[in-house]
Amino acid sequence: MNQEEFTYIKKKIRELTKFDLDRYGKNQMLRRLDGFLSRSKINSVAQYCQLLERDSEERERLQNFLTINVSEFFRDLPHFKMLQEKILPPMLQHNLTLNIWSAGCSNGAEVYSVAIILNRLSPYRTHRILATDIDSNILNQAIEGGPYKDSEIRNVPKEQVDKYFDAVNDAFWIKNDMRKKVIFKEHDLTRDPFENNFDLIICRNVVIYFSDEIKKMLRRKFPDALKTNGILFIGATETMLDAGDLKFRRISPCFYQKIGDTAEKKIAVKASTK
Repeated sequence: MNQEEFTYIKKKIRELTKFDLDRYGKNQMLRRLDGFLSRSKINSVAQYCQLLERDSEERERLQNFLTINVSEFFRDLPHFKMLQEKILPPMLQHNLTLNIWSAGCSNGAEVYSVAIILNRLSPYRTHRILATDIDSNILNQAIEGGPYKDSEIRNVPKEQVDKYFDAVNDAFWIKNDMRKKVIFKEHDLTRDPFENNFDLIICRNVVIYFSDEIKKMLRRKFPDALKTNGILFIGATETMLDAGDLKFRRISPCFYQKIGDTAEKKIAVKASTK
């Protein structure tokens, strides 16, 4: 795909789906689109754009591909262990109710993982857990609580599978009482306003796909959405080299704490440079 074809298909995708590829990394998105078109047995970009215009199912298939919905329960298990053992317990000591946001929640596996942890750590408390995504189709799966495949619950111990899931044929569904703990909303990180006063924001393996300009914009907005001492939980392949400039301190791989302008009571999380 040459530059002219790339410009044309971006324009057509924006017209038909409202999905703006200019907000994503150019080279990465170009490679992904090239691979997608090569598997679709279409002879040219122009021919594929004609298909998009007349075929709503193909538009949906392309948008599902572009939104990169890959998730599983307790993905990157050591980091969820850190969340359960070191991050959330001090938060729960200082706050009766936590306000949590899972940004780019995909099929809900990640945010339900957090709900399971909170149910174990504070079974008699009610927390506000917000989960958002730009993709309405994958969001519907999250709202329904499934179906999830064996591979997506591989990190869930059997006793927790039995407690928190219903098995139906060859699939698994989150039980209704756990589904009710999460508020799901459609939200575009690059366009829509952020709520604030969050104790914890989880945004893992989402920002890496955006352009450098959008990455910088989001890194500025996340601390504003957090309370002082709040935690940002990012992906295992991500880092924040400008954490100090954004009033964050790195407390462990993938975890950054917002610090205030003056000395305030700190959540007792031991910093790690590993």
